[in-house]
Amino acid sequence: MESKSFNDAIYRRILAMSQRVQEAQEADLYYYNQAVSELRGGARVLVQGREMGMFASYSYLGLVGHPRINAAAKAAIDRFGTGTHGVRTLAGTLTIHRQLEERIAQFKQTEAAVTFTSGYVTNLTVVSTMVGREDYVLSDKLNHASIVDGCLMSGAKFLRFRHNDMEALETRLQQIPDGSAKLVVADAVFSMDGDIIDLPKMVGLCRKYNAWLMIDEAHSVGVLGKFGRGIEEHFGLEGSVDIKMGTLSKTIPSVGGYVAGNRDLVEYLRHASRAYIFSAALPPAQAAAACEAFQVILDEPWRIQKLRHNADLFISGLKQRGFDTMLTETAIVPVLCGEDETAYQVTQYAQKNDVFVLPVVSPAVPVGLARLRATVTAAHEPEEIEHAMNIIEKAGRSVGIISSNND
Repeated sequence: MESKSFNDAIYRRILAMSQRVQEAQEADLYYYNQAVSELRGGARVLVQGREMGMFASYSYLGLVGHPRINAAAKAAIDRFGTGTHGVRTLAGTLTIHRQLEERIAQFKQTEAAVTFTSGYVTNLTVVSTMVGREDYVLSDKLNHASIVDGCLMSGAKFLRFRHNDMEALETRLQQIPDGSAKLVVADAVFSMDGDIIDLPKMVGLCRKYNAWLMIDEAHSVGVLGKFGRGIEEHFGLEGSVDIKMGTLSKTIPSVGGYVAGNRDLVEYLRHASRAYIFSAALPPAQAAAACEAFQVILDEPWRIQKLRHNADLFISGLKQRGFDTMLTETAIVPVLCGEDETAYQVTQYAQKNDVFVLPVVSPAVPVGLARLRATVTAAHEPEEIEHAMNIIEKAGRSVGIISSNND
């Protein structure tokens, strides 16, 4: 590529990011994009030749490497190969895609489901397919970036409301002219804070104001509800959400996204969503892995119970040590550090002591609210969690987040 002028706005933007990364690397404070070379059980990994406890995993039920799921993926390769013949609408639909969508619909207790190539794409295309100009879309301020991007791409009038504030949501709904199409979108479990949306009040408001409700369950499937079915099961509100969106890359150890709902909704998305029409189909092995994973969740409910116990242990233990874990109630456990530099330093200490955690800093979170975004899974044993908390405690004391008075 030709050398660009320093006066070029695009080049300055690229240079600023490159400089930020380089400075962090030179200070030994850059911990992103590290390659995991080996999985050693559900809770341990090999990184740069060192075995570390994994406390940054989305595999909440510890299903990565599950023998049944691996076997299903291998069998799909033997039967279908590694790819498909194109997009789903033309030659790309395989029987395993239909089986996966039927399994998702059964799991989510809906009439039908449709899958997409990634969770990000799912939010982007569903929001922008459901609403357009002259419509209104309302989004919680802490929603996933993919929801925000879908709202912007839709061209609809985009209204945000204060995080998990149902009075603010109602105020927004009251601002919309009667007869206008309305879509309310929220995460079930918020990816940076770990708290849960107030679904009962949100459902009530959507019914009162005749708004559609879409919930992103990326971090709630396998986490919430007695059988891991998600937020509706958690609150005993089965059938209350119009558009149930989820991913196949977190609790489900595969890749992709889905929407579950009534049959008319799903058929509409199959024929109106540009991401479905123009994207290649999910590879057979990934579809088969996801299909088997949903069944494993139902067959092994102990995993959900253990995850809940581990999350409670981790949250309460960190609080007892003096940390602010914000409002989390789930396996996503923020450890508030404050400034970006402090979060980097805590990460450095933890990783040098073989606890794999990662920092989340601005602009992903507001300035002054940098944190470790730590997670626990059903694969962790209590002694592993205790060890990780002890290391994080020492790191917190070394940088002054918590005081030695907690001895």
